[in-house]
Amino acid sequence: MTARVPFPAVMWKEGRLQVAWSPELDIASQGKTVEETLRNLREAIELYLEDEDAKNSN
Repeated sequence: MTARVPFPAVMWKEGRLQVAWSPELDIASQGKTVEETLRNLREAIELYLEDEDAKNSN
């Protein structure tokens, strides 16, 4: 079973790109649309948490 944990995100626009930043994890991502940016941030958070799990299991 996969647990879903909400993380707040701060979003802003830089030029033509949207930027999303998770202050709790200090992870950021970007995209052309809000939806793409949030999807990219979710993926970056998932990868970060998977890496942290791998570090903790050793």
